[in-house]
Amino acid sequence: MGGLLSELGKKLAERWLSLLVLPGALYLAIAAAAHALGHANPLDVSRLTDQVTAWATAPATRTLGGQVVLLLAMLAGSATVGLAAQALGTLAERLCLAADWTTWPSLLRSRIGRRVTARQGRWDIAARHWHRHREDAARTRARGRRADPTPRLAAHHVLVRIAVERPARPTWSGDRIHAAAVRLDRDQHLDLATVWPHLWLILPDAARAEITTARQALTRATTLFAWALLYLSLVVWWWPAALITTALALTGWVRIRSAADSYALLLEAAMRVHATALARHLGLDHTGPLTREVGDELTRLLAPSPPPPSPPSCWQ
Repeated sequence: MGGLLSELGKKLAERWLSLLVLPGALYLAIAAAAHALGHANPLDVSRLTDQVTAWATAPATRTLGGQVVLLLAMLAGSATVGLAAQALGTLAERLCLAADWTTWPSLLRSRIGRRVTARQGRWDIAARHWHRHREDAARTRARGRRADPTPRLAAHHVLVRIAVERPARPTWSGDRIHAAAVRLDRDQHLDLATVWPHLWLILPDAARAEITTARQALTRATTLFAWALLYLSLVVWWWPAALITTALALTGWVRIRSAADSYALLLEAAMRVHATALARHLGLDHTGPLTREVGDELTRLLAPSPPPPSPPSCWQ
């Protein structure tokens, strides 16, 4: 038990150092450089060197007590900034996935609704264009010839750049995860929100590890985008911080889309592969591939019953 606790403490310390302290220390260092240089001399290395030398030779930093206090202050400041980035990352993830946007404040909800409607209109046009190419290719194959796939693939690329399925959320990443639920309901009559918690309990360790890794990648990507927001505040004192903000924001945006795609793929694959095992685990007599009838039965069996009606008031 002592060895287990020691190893657990090491892992927690490593995560605390890598996720909070090191990114926070880098932020504080760049913030100090921004304060020292300002807009007038944004890239003056000699000025920055002189300022760092002045800080290092200050009387308070020459004593052991002063150095200990400075180190503790830097660690505390770095961890605080890291926690702020984690909190902003959670907010950024909620805004990016927008799973519950219909419950947001009315002003924000109306604007998001207009965006969703606009995305649906563009998707409908792209979908009709793609299906027309598919029908043309099917007629060409029926005549014994092979159609050129280039126009059809180009039309499909335009479609999936908007959304994989018909948009229901304001962002591509949110729609990508929502598309997994739409496909499972359409193809196997499985309700993802109902079945998934029960399926997770019987998944093999390898599948759990892959899904957990994909979910953590999504969290890290939104946290990276949150760091861009923190660096944006430094633009007030130092304009090169705008370049850092832009680089972090673009990298975070790309990683969010990639992580959301991977996570959605794994969710859908796990449901399709292991839903039959869940059915057998629950006592349903089923062999062979997953059918819509089994999907209906699983969803019905696992869906919670509605709450009972309120009892009559004793005052009535």
